[in-house]
Amino acid sequence: MIESRQARHLSIEIIGVISSCFSEKFATPRQSGLAPSACARLKLIEPFNRVEMVRGLETFSHIWLHFIFHQVVADGWKTTVRPPRLGGSERKGVWATRSPHRPNFIGLSVVKLEDIKVSDGVELILSGGDLLDGTPVIDIKPYLPDSDSLPDANAGWSEKMFATLDVQFCSEAIRFCRRYERQTGAPLLSLISEVLCADPRPASQRDNRKEFAMLLWDVNVRWRMEADVCVVLSCEQQ
Repeated sequence: MIESRQARHLSIEIIGVISSCFSEKFATPRQSGLAPSACARLKLIEPFNRVEMVRGLETFSHIWLHFIFHQVVADGWKTTVRPPRLGGSERKGVWATRSPHRPNFIGLSVVKLEDIKVSDGVELILSGGDLLDGTPVIDIKPYLPDSDSLPDANAGWSEKMFATLDVQFCSEAIRFCRRYERQTGAPLLSLISEVLCADPRPASQRDNRKEFAMLLWDVNVRWRMEADVCVVLSCEQQ
């Protein structure tokens, strides 16, 4: 058995870094799978970018990523947090949540493995993620449906789900998205719809009169709520 004092000083290696369409915490999906059009790349770094280390991984459709919540490390960890799913009004113990404010700041997400590029090192092409651009990854494991999916499991307090929003685009925003998609091949229109459908607004700022903005790739997207509909007002390339 490892002595507790020794265990406190175990080191973890970063094996790669994520390039993602999400560069800000605001509007990044709260869980993976909510935005299937969210594209990302995982660039493995030496000495973990050897081709033999991904041999056989191409046979799996999805993978688990263990990563570091790097943008909250400076904020420190908390014993209790206010989960967004509960409207930010109730506190739960950090071990009963998926909050990034954890003692070791380790996150876990399942993503779709679209492709593996092997040329200058190894790069995994991913979709459906909830990871910020620049996220350090510390481990990869294949997703196994037989053991990783438990249909009889209960979701505890998180059974209280947010209602999804209807999303509409003004005509100029649609034109911009279609031009951007032709130029870049990035699925901007569907990505905006998926992100906004899950209602990224903080519970404390759900004021129908407020205008919000988010950055996806290099596009600034502005929207507001009109009655019960999320209306995309404009899209501008930065």
